[in-house]
Amino acid sequence: MNLAHKFRLGHDARVLLFALAAGFPAVLACVILLAVGGYSGREQCTFDLAVVLCWLGFAFAARGRVAGPLRTLANLLEAMREGDYSIRARVENPKEPLGEVMQQVNAMAATLRDQRLGAVEATALLRKVMEEIDVAAFAFDPQQTLRLVNRAGERLLAQPAERLLARDATSLGLGEYLIGESEQTIQRAFPGATGRWGIRRSQFREGGRPHQLLVVTDLTRPLREEELQAWQRLVRVLGHELNNSLTPIKSIAQSLENLIKTDPRPDDWTEDMSRGLNVIAARSEALSRFMSAYARLAKLPSPKFGPVEVNALLRRVTSLETRMPVFFEECPPLTIQGDADQLEQVLINLIRNAVDASQETGGRVFVRHRRTTTTVEIVVRDEGPGLSNTANLFVPFFTTKRGGSGIGLVLSRQIAEAHNGSVTLKNASEGPGCEARLTLPLQ
Repeated sequence: MNLAHKFRLGHDARVLLFALAAGFPAVLACVILLAVGGYSGREQCTFDLAVVLCWLGFAFAARGRVAGPLRTLANLLEAMREGDYSIRARVENPKEPLGEVMQQVNAMAATLRDQRLGAVEATALLRKVMEEIDVAAFAFDPQQTLRLVNRAGERLLAQPAERLLARDATSLGLGEYLIGESEQTIQRAFPGATGRWGIRRSQFREGGRPHQLLVVTDLTRPLREEELQAWQRLVRVLGHELNNSLTPIKSIAQSLENLIKTDPRPDDWTEDMSRGLNVIAARSEALSRFMSAYARLAKLPSPKFGPVEVNALLRRVTSLETRMPVFFEECPPLTIQGDADQLEQVLINLIRNAVDASQETGGRVFVRHRRTTTTVEIVVRDEGPGLSNTANLFVPFFTTKRGGSGIGLVLSRQIAEAHNGSVTLKNASEGPGCEARLTLPLQ
């Protein structure tokens, strides 16, 4: 087998042999006819030599006509393999098969050139974006060797890329983040900065091999900004409520002081004193209720999870509303894990708000629940006037109801989020009123 492979003829040699074989019968016939034709020896040799030379010339020409275009194609393909897409084949006759082949190769070279240009531009753009973003990015190969780092990563590790590349993740202090959870929040001091960091890990493939991309985000500044905004909102709300109570107390106290200093006092001064003190007591009690509500909002206990049957929970909370009937639509039995007392408080708040809204228009209130693949949705629908402003619904102490505390929806959302769920309010898509939706996970 090896010997046969060693002496196997090439394509151009086989073409030459086939050309020689095709002309051999004619050449042989010419030689025989010249031999019996009565020509002299010199004439016979001359004619025989001419015939053989023509035969060999046309055979080698046929070989060249076949091998030449193939070499051209080989050169074009080799150039494309090396990344040179500027070479083109000359097309003599585009309608013949060889011309069509050359045209297709030229078209393929043009397509590859455009694709390569687009890939180069996209890669340049990606590298530029990675260099400019204020997020540290590190790319590691399967051996956890650093292959790519941007400027933010250089600043984080306080070293230039030349010293970081080709080093393993452990020596860089990042090895522990390439295993375990893909998203982490840590408090750590890096060589270039100290603070709270969000770390995300993802995978990508390059050259058919899996790589890992590690992104480190500085959370210190956003957290400080959020903390500052929270304090500003808190001070604004507290200042507003305190002024609402202290301003009338100060005014009435000043009036009572002037009344006591009056000589002689008017006949009804005792009644004025009593009314003024009652107003001061009422405003003080309102301020006390406000501070109690704030303390309740700030000290919400963690939920105690246990089995909760949804239909039983909804029957219980709908029966607590005595101002108007609440229509409850039972669904197939469903049990979830949650804190029954806290979930009951959420539903009481939502149903109470729905009843308050429906009483304004004489509408009704409906409660139902629906199971999805991973969650259960409890919907409280009213036929009230709907929501005119949804921007501040979950702002603490914001309320549109007379005498409302503004913490019901905030408490409801906190309880839902503690159960890994959510509370949303929106106007009904069909008909008047709005829908309050409590979404809870099945697990």
